[in-house]
Amino acid sequence: MIEIIAATIEDVKRIEESGADRIELVSALSEGGLTPSYSLIKRAVQSVKIPVNVMIRPHGKSFIYTDEEIEVMVEDIMIAKELNVNGVVFGVLNIDNEICIPSLEKLLKACDGIDVTFHRAIDELTDQVKGIEVLAGYSQINNVLTSGGKGNILKNIPVIKNMVEKEKHINVIAGGGLNLGNIIEVMIKTKAPQYHFGTAIRNDKSTFGDINTHKLRLLINLIRKQKSIT
Repeated sequence: MIEIIAATIEDVKRIEESGADRIELVSALSEGGLTPSYSLIKRAVQSVKIPVNVMIRPHGKSFIYTDEEIEVMVEDIMIAKELNVNGVVFGVLNIDNEICIPSLEKLLKACDGIDVTFHRAIDELTDQVKGIEVLAGYSQINNVLTSGGKGNILKNIPVIKNMVEKEKHINVIAGGGLNLGNIIEVMIKTKAPQYHFGTAIRNDKSTFGDINTHKLRLLINLIRKQKSIT
């Protein structure tokens, strides 16, 4: 499974044309991705046939949210469901940098019938493996997006590998620093079932750069060739 970040309708179309499997739709890519607008979600879902998962994140300050912000996130999830998204993507922490269980449970109540990805908020934890074990207690959570912690993803390969081995019923999406130069090593050593890319396939590797379809096709072909070998 190859997931690519989109921030515009043109992104969405290029991702599907290039052969990727799923889209993570965001706004404000330069802030790490925030909740996209109603119209962007609506048009994105209508523009492609591949699954669209929508970021639910009201601000880029942190992954700690007030009760009112959680209410906003719940409402955004309900709107996304009405617009026929495949799933939503979010992460919630408390002031101790642990998964915020009360907030998580409030959000999950709104997620019936759609996929749920707990995003890279998990990389803020002291122990990502313990974090995924906590998330595994919630059957609605399908995926966890992680780079195995902070820093270079290659240095975090043992953590990602451990996460994959510990929780077979949650899909580990390796992402955050993946590119054409390191994807094969990460695939071989982690055996993660899914892979996530953002700026690596954009012009100048910039959050403001357009998706480079040539580079994205090369990446997709490389991943699928490696998958066929293993």
